[in-house]
Amino acid sequence: MKSLAGRVAVALPLVVAAVYAAYAGGWVMAIGAAVAAVLALHEFYVMARDLRPLIPAGFAGVVLLVVAIHKGGVEWSPAPLVGCLAVAFWLSAVADVRQRSTVQLAVTLFGVVWIGYGLGFLVAIRDIPGPGNWGRDLLIGVFLGVWISDSAAYVVGRMFGRRRLASMISPNKTVEGLVAGLVFGFAAVFFTVYHQPTDAPLSPVHAIELALAVTLAAPIGDLFESYLKRDVGVKDAGSLLGEHGGVLDRIDALLFAGTAAYFVSLAIGRG
Repeated sequence: MKSLAGRVAVALPLVVAAVYAAYAGGWVMAIGAAVAAVLALHEFYVMARDLRPLIPAGFAGVVLLVVAIHKGGVEWSPAPLVGCLAVAFWLSAVADVRQRSTVQLAVTLFGVVWIGYGLGFLVAIRDIPGPGNWGRDLLIGVFLGVWISDSAAYVVGRMFGRRRLASMISPNKTVEGLVAGLVFGFAAVFFTVYHQPTDAPLSPVHAIELALAVTLAAPIGDLFESYLKRDVGVKDAGSLLGEHGGVLDRIDALLFAGTAAYFVSLAIGRG
């Protein structure tokens, strides 16, 4: 329980900041996402330092990707990626490092796409123009779904977990924790977006589709990061957040869940 208390103490200010950004929207949300992207990308590049990522190109690319999505929409997002690739090519060509250029370019762009698009789609959700405050409501639903799912999986897994979910990727995750996370996360998303906004309420079927998208994508995002950490031999992506590890450890599920929610929202005509 001491570990749980420590996690809550660290998480509470982050939750407040995220909810404030979601309600404020605009540049507050975009700048917050860009800062988180730089911190998370830094942690990833430290994890992958043996592959010699081209850090300046990655930082510029991830910030410009978030800004491009905020100012021009998702359709403008390839532009900073191409620019990032061009800068990375130049840096790789002039740098004197013992690493294949193909590997350098690949790991640099991989981090930008994974983290930049993941956080960029959260900004894109918040920027959905309507009806009502749909973008805000959906983003809050994504946040609550991921946070409650993660908390339920952690508590139930610690107390009742017996069967390992993916021992070769993340030995502490259990089937019991996964099921609890899916159930509680689904409920959190469903009851947040159902009949929202009041002037154009979402149908129960569409609320179920969004809830399923978020709660299924979140654990995949979590396992995806765990898979990469396992590959490079680290337990946490960083130590900035104490009990929570690094920034990337806290947003890994959001990177996939937000992306899934955005495209499902588009598919149901709410994008």
